[in-house]
Amino acid sequence: MREWRQEVKNAAKREWTGEPFDAGPLMVTISYVYDEDRLDVDNIPKPILDALKQVVFPDDSRITDLLCRRRDLKDNLQVQTFSPVLGEALARSTPFVHIVVDHAPDQGVIS
Repeated sequence: MREWRQEVKNAAKREWTGEPFDAGPLMVTISYVYDEDRLDVDNIPKPILDALKQVVFPDDSRITDLLCRRRDLKDNLQVQTFSPVLGEALARSTPFVHIVVDHAPDQGVIS
């Protein structure tokens, strides 16, 4: 697990072009796309969030909203919000994790 966490951290350093989020609550969306070996969805976020600390955000206590999804690469996946990074990952046809970090929605609303 330690090696995988470091791999996620290294990928974040390569892909994250901005400064770490410095203020306000955050939302993280994780899409875990697998082929043969699949993880339970509840085991996916923790090591990823730990790996992103100090790269994308200073501390994971800032995360107030989290969406984690698990999808089979063999399914006919449809992309609603395309990004070049996501497109490249899908084109490789190998398992991957796609992570989006953004400002969290209104903290006074539960939907």
